[in-house]
Amino acid sequence: MRWLVGWSSIAASFGTVGAVGASDEGRTMHPVGSQLLWGDPDPLWAVGDWRPDEIRTIRVDTAEGAPTVRLAVLGCCGATDEQLRVGLLAARGGALRHLTAWTGSYTAVVQIGRRITVVGDLAGARPVFYTPWAGGTAYATAALPLADLIEAQLDIGHLAALLACPETPEALRDGTPYAGVKRIPPGHALILREGSREITGYEAVASLAVAAPELDPVSAVDGVRDALVEAVRARLLAPRHAPETLPPDPGPVPGMGPAERRAARGAPVPGIGSDLSGGSASATLALLAAGLPGLPGTLLGHRTGAGERLLAVTFNDLTTRAHEDELERARVIAANPRLHHVVVAAGEESLPYAELENGPLTDEPAPSLVVAERHRRRLSAGSADHFVGDGARQVLDAHPARLADLLIDRRRRHLLRPVAALAKAEGPSAHSLFVPLTVYRAARRLARTSYRTGLEAAAGRLPDANRLTPDLDTPADASLAALTWSRPGPAARWLTGEALAEVSVRLQEAAIRPTSVQRPGEARARAALARNAADHRILEQAAEVRSQRLHAPFLDNQVVRAARALPESLRVQPGARAAVLRRVLAGAGIHELPPGWGAHAPSQATSTAVTRTGLRTSLPELIALFDAPLLADAGLVEARVVRKALRAAAEGEPLPLDGLADLASTELWLRRLISRRGTCWTGTAAPRQRAVAGGVVPARRTLQP
Repeated sequence: MRWLVGWSSIAASFGTVGAVGASDEGRTMHPVGSQLLWGDPDPLWAVGDWRPDEIRTIRVDTAEGAPTVRLAVLGCCGATDEQLRVGLLAARGGALRHLTAWTGSYTAVVQIGRRITVVGDLAGARPVFYTPWAGGTAYATAALPLADLIEAQLDIGHLAALLACPETPEALRDGTPYAGVKRIPPGHALILREGSREITGYEAVASLAVAAPELDPVSAVDGVRDALVEAVRARLLAPRHAPETLPPDPGPVPGMGPAERRAARGAPVPGIGSDLSGGSASATLALLAAGLPGLPGTLLGHRTGAGERLLAVTFNDLTTRAHEDELERARVIAANPRLHHVVVAAGEESLPYAELENGPLTDEPAPSLVVAERHRRRLSAGSADHFVGDGARQVLDAHPARLADLLIDRRRRHLLRPVAALAKAEGPSAHSLFVPLTVYRAARRLARTSYRTGLEAAAGRLPDANRLTPDLDTPADASLAALTWSRPGPAARWLTGEALAEVSVRLQEAAIRPTSVQRPGEARARAALARNAADHRILEQAAEVRSQRLHAPFLDNQVVRAARALPESLRVQPGARAAVLRRVLAGAGIHELPPGWGAHAPSQATSTAVTRTGLRTSLPELIALFDAPLLADAGLVEARVVRKALRAAAEGEPLPLDGLADLASTELWLRRLISRRGTCWTGTAAPRQRAVAGGVVPARRTLQP
């Protein structure tokens, strides 16, 4: 786990510089395992196993006595030193957007005198947190260190909102699971000046009444192609890193080759690699990384490592045979001589819910905790720098609520193909004949519903969510449920009435709060992307392999920004994502793709079957997990109800398995947090207690709503 932390305060010094470094107040403290990037009066640290090339600092020489002007960029950034210098000068004049225009995934911190600016990303994969502290403000890219700093208790209201409405920013607000620790929204920056703070957006927001001018489809797709190619290129041009020294190879093991023995010891393969699931997103990244002209991994490469093959990893779940088409497409793609294909075969030991007791503590809870071991087995066979296709669906696909945006712009004819595709997905039945009309009515209703009315209606329905949550059996059902300003999450049906009522109050308060209202489709799409990016961030921590870096180019600022320029009329068409990615590959000189590529998304039925199998296999452990759950102590669920639902789902009853995963992940995270020892800080002024002081989840009745 890697993060940065710093603070801005009225005090001139906290003793962060020097071997002893005692300030006038006698306070000294710093994060455990940190390196100081700059010191008092507003110090900044990088904490964790950062690579040398992942930390870059630029300073502009100024006249003697003039304010300090410097920039720190942490992460993978494709900008040159001169571009960083130009961006720093632009930020000094207030143009923060320049700091987000470079390729890669990174966090930028600017110091101009006593003014500190921390810039978050557009998707939310690199969030920024802050909390009041010592007469000023502390900030970090992880919430747990700040919770340790202020000895925070749990915010049970936020956990309730996270379970009840995970894709509704109005319910989550700017909170975190730790009371007093706040999060800045995606697309915003935190500005601190001697302790005072301001949160400002750096991205333009489309008007609700007037549509922004659209690019023509060809130019928009070309923009996505250029952004994605440059995102992959930035990773390929970065220095190579060999995995750190691990225990020696025990030698030949029957049935295991060198790659399998390395994976068993937890060491990634040196070099560049990528997922290759047979889907369009991972295949695009693998082919781009293997085929960009003039770069390592191609026949035309001239740098160190020229001619090396890209390691392509395919996960083969032996517990089901329902994904043979995807495996066959992956094998056809891997026939490329520039790819070295590795198939990771896994059985019951890698099913969802397997080995829950062995995972690390993550910054926050997320559904990916119950599948972390599954992903860790795949990633341990990967490379030191490994591409994943996470976020492609949320970045490129159209959220169903975008149909309402088309009606707002009076583009009814563009609804014909998507509603026809939904009717076709229903299959030949009497119900499918009414799907187009039903979807059109739902989209028109959303287009005519104001932001305030929509949230108030959602708040009114939420207390009954534990009885009215629908089962989303078909694509049409899921689309209809998504055509609203806010909808309950899949776990809402198992929350207590008190927890749902508290979240309902949050929605009612948000409805009357002044805000910059976006179009319903755009707002829902951004919320879904933020949810996915947050889950990807936690997955990186939960399935972390030492010395490995996961790269998700689809979540980069420039790719997200280019994808948002795609016309809505193009987004909503069936197969739009595959068409865009085909154009991306064609622009890189890759035209030959296997039959069926991009035509079929991974089957939801297959995913459900695998999840249900894992649930059935790990049912005794899950029942024990909810024998005396901390969620019940906090008043969020009733243990008896959850245990009954787990048994029913394992027996095949059609229940929302995603909701059970949310509950299990949150309970698991709470237990890991409570059993945690130590703190993130050391020094004479370090907090005496860790986050969740006292190690007890507070009772619900003691909390203020």
